[in-house]
Amino acid sequence: MGELGVGSAGGEGSGGEGKLASSVLGLTGMVVCRSAKASPSDTPETSDVTRLVGFIANPNAQIRLLAAENLVPYSLSEPSIFKAEKLQPVKHLSFLVRDHPKIAEHAITMLVNLSSDQEVLEFLAKDEKFLGIVFDLIVSPEEANANLLAMLVANLSKWDGLKDFLKRKQEPPKELGSDQVVLNQLLDLFVKGQDGTYNKNADFDYLAYVFADLSKHADIRRHFLEEQSYDKVIPITKLKVFTEHKSDIRRKGVASTIKNVAFEVSSHPSFLSEDKIDILPYILLPIMGNEEYDVDETMDMLPDLQLLPPDKKRDSDNQNVQTHVETLTLLTTTREGRDLMRRVKVYPVIRETHSRVNDEGVQEACERLVQVLARDEEDEGKTENDVKAIEDKPEATNGRVEEVEDEDDQLVEV
Repeated sequence: MGELGVGSAGGEGSGGEGKLASSVLGLTGMVVCRSAKASPSDTPETSDVTRLVGFIANPNAQIRLLAAENLVPYSLSEPSIFKAEKLQPVKHLSFLVRDHPKIAEHAITMLVNLSSDQEVLEFLAKDEKFLGIVFDLIVSPEEANANLLAMLVANLSKWDGLKDFLKRKQEPPKELGSDQVVLNQLLDLFVKGQDGTYNKNADFDYLAYVFADLSKHADIRRHFLEEQSYDKVIPITKLKVFTEHKSDIRRKGVASTIKNVAFEVSSHPSFLSEDKIDILPYILLPIMGNEEYDVDETMDMLPDLQLLPPDKKRDSDNQNVQTHVETLTLLTTTREGRDLMRRVKVYPVIRETHSRVNDEGVQEACERLVQVLARDEEDEGKTENDVKAIEDKPEATNGRVEEVEDEDDQLVEV
């Protein structure tokens, strides 16, 4: 997916352990927006661009629009001009997110680009008034720039200070049917807003990256595992249904979130219970193709895994496949988890995945899981070491997602 923020699976250690020693590194990238309207040949002098920056605060809306439209390319090529006067241009852009929709579109695009800079990121993420505006706008069913706002929130979620995200509250729109917790509102947006069903202007796919990065914080992981009083639903169950979604962004972010949340070992019984989260089918189905299994293997598999159609396809993104296999390995931390996976014949699925996916990271992840499942229970110490090879805790992600704005204003991934 080009620069979709997919880094190497490992990097630490050596051999298979190094490849597996990762949580969700490189899975929820920094979003960057580009404009195809600029080219090196029409770039003015920096001094001219600097003067143009001053016009984004002009009281005349038409002047603000022209300035914002022409400045978008320079939020990538010359970001330093927006950091003048103690980030005053960034402050002005933050005011424009609720301007006329077209002006706001350009302003948000520039903020998405500029927030890849740590200083700008912290400046924006610490601005409580700005955050309140962003979250109020994104949940509006009429917001024209909701997808761009989702990209911006995906970048803002990388700031460690957002670990207090659970404390954020606001009144939800009646159409959303959520409670006052902003994280719950984003979850409900993600579910109800797919394919433009809540807001015709947005699909909210990039919120998957928000959940993946926020779930590096322990309190948010626990929130994903606690039934909410307003709808009696465990939040992670709202996400699990998207592991086979058509959107690459949704699948990647959801796979990463599930893996991060699986670090809460005390909740593994709930993860594996058919009456609670029941996560296994949603992890196993994405890594299965149209391969055939022996009858005795098939009959012991989970019901959802039996009699799959002949056109069943495995997730096309090998990084997602690896993430799901590593989540399975995390779920072998307890004896109950290992016994269940043996009983429902997880091994044949991993065997076929290892055989059919020509990817070093996937194959090494499969080999480590097989070692755990095939091991005698008397050798429990080695099992713990294999699980710890994935790392003791989830981590923040690196990398970038790039968006190209072409002549028809279509968003194209590269």
